[in-house]
Amino acid sequence: MSEPIKSRYDFVLYFDVKNGNPNGDPDAGNMPRIDPETSKGIVSDVCLKRKIRNYVDLIKSEAIDDPDTSEGELGYKIYVQEAAVLNDRNRKAYVHYDMKSDSKKLPKAKEDQVKVMKFMCDNFFDIRAFGAVMTTDVNCGQVRGPIQLCFAESVDPVLPLEMSITRMAVTNEKDAEKEKTMGRKQYIPYGLYRAEGFISASLAERTGFSEQDLELFFESLMNMFEHDRSAARGLMTSRKLFVFKHDSKLGNAPAHRLFELVSSKRLIDNSVEARAFSDYELEVDRDALPEGVELKEFDYIAPAV
Repeated sequence: MSEPIKSRYDFVLYFDVKNGNPNGDPDAGNMPRIDPETSKGIVSDVCLKRKIRNYVDLIKSEAIDDPDTSEGELGYKIYVQEAAVLNDRNRKAYVHYDMKSDSKKLPKAKEDQVKVMKFMCDNFFDIRAFGAVMTTDVNCGQVRGPIQLCFAESVDPVLPLEMSITRMAVTNEKDAEKEKTMGRKQYIPYGLYRAEGFISASLAERTGFSEQDLELFFESLMNMFEHDRSAARGLMTSRKLFVFKHDSKLGNAPAHRLFELVSSKRLIDNSVEARAFSDYELEVDRDALPEGVELKEFDYIAPAV
């Protein structure tokens, strides 16, 4: 592993969806999430992290299940994964150091506690990046990650719609005489979303989050929809990533001041509903950039494979 990052970062990501459901709410019949006060669309941080995890797992698919062997690329397994048994993952740390786990308790010695938590950070990318609560039966402690994401919110109000769909096949024999079965599909015609996030160099030192990890994370933000296609989500695209790099570990300006430098402008009349990314223009006030902060813009990051 390379050295942990030395600078603080803040970032703004714009992505959009066309004729799809970017993040359904199971408590509302899987309708797209919205703010009931403003009717702006919402995509949760958990949803975005899931896509980032999936992308890293895809790109680093050569990584092996057993970190103790010398095959494959180490350090890029995913901890929170579909069908994963977390106790089994935690147990790897104890096996690696030939320690016996005590149900729901950390090792008594402080140095042993540090060992098991460091093992988990070293071997699982998402723990190193986002942190994790690993206080299961096989206890590996809690880790606070350097990357924090806010909810993504649409630039303008969105209009959740629902349509009926039909299926020619039936599920049960008793319905065999029916010509078709009916279903529902939820979507929004178009929405441009903005997500904001923070990367702490101080917390990166604790988890070992490195410059190499940082590059992979930004790459994931720009490519996470390319390998996560489904008819339900429609056409989702990462459009632009703005990264603010501070000269210092603690930062040279408040995050909100930096975020306010980036804005979107409608290129069409307010009486007309936006239906494409070309209906907007993204603007940056570079003249107001604080001293000690560098801004980089990305509209595409090629996978480093």
